[in-house]
Amino acid sequence: MGEYGTMEKRTDLAIEVRESFPEDDVEVSGVKLNTESLEDGKIQVTTVEIVNDHGAEEMGKPIGTYITLEFDEMYQSQEQVHSKLVERFADILQDITGGLVNTDQKLCLFVSGLGNRFATPDALGPYVVEHISVNRHLEEDIPQESGNVVCAVVPGVMSQTGLETGEILGGIIARSKPDLLLVIDALATRSVKRLCRTIQITDTGILPGAGVGNHRYPINRDTMGIPVIAIGVPTVVEANTIVLETMEEVLQREKFSEDEISLFLENISRQAMSNLFVTPKDIEAQINQVGDLIAQGINRYSAQNH
Repeated sequence: MGEYGTMEKRTDLAIEVRESFPEDDVEVSGVKLNTESLEDGKIQVTTVEIVNDHGAEEMGKPIGTYITLEFDEMYQSQEQVHSKLVERFADILQDITGGLVNTDQKLCLFVSGLGNRFATPDALGPYVVEHISVNRHLEEDIPQESGNVVCAVVPGVMSQTGLETGEILGGIIARSKPDLLLVIDALATRSVKRLCRTIQITDTGILPGAGVGNHRYPINRDTMGIPVIAIGVPTVVEANTIVLETMEEVLQREKFSEDEISLFLENISRQAMSNLFVTPKDIEAQINQVGDLIAQGINRYSAQNH
């Protein structure tokens, strides 16, 4: 089913917006969809491409490419499969940046881990930055054939710095002049099943804080002056969304009509759960696991891409 009036199911994932249309197999004008299944369906790669203004309006997202890497939680923990996920993630980065920068030459990659390292569900970005290989300070000693130059920063959040994240990154970019910005951030999802098991990679940049309704200065090519790749992982679900999904399933089992379900859900007050978000009880372990995957993928991409 779709949205229920003001009872909006918040999500940052393009794949979930696409899934919200009445029928999954209905073509949405201006939106291209491609799905790839790997490892007997335990790894899914879905590409949502918004190609024109109509598609952007329908999806409520900027024109661009959104690639989603989904994996089974238990499957990811296997060392051999973890390596395959790292390799596939690095390949996605290679594919999505191929048309944005000249990958035939050494690049300066600037990696920014957004979020608050002291709030576990928001600590993904800082965790990833702590585990990537930076070498810009050794640039003069790096052979041409050894890979790209990498620098990184954790800009913190506005309550810590008093500055917009975009202001901090823009100042660093103006000074250091990197070729490409990678930003890592925590996202919100509509599905409990996607928590920490989904990675979205997009060339449209990011709006920090959007997942929890705290919109900030956008970080994209227009504002930064260089290509921006946003890497996000859903770590929270709005409590309201969980209630909606559960009640919808119950009403459907009781054979209520679509109109009756919509009317019922539209009349539920969401005030009691406003700004309440839910995260897994083992969120720290899951952040570490998916953070390692992303960090290793970026390291692989930066080492191979030259």
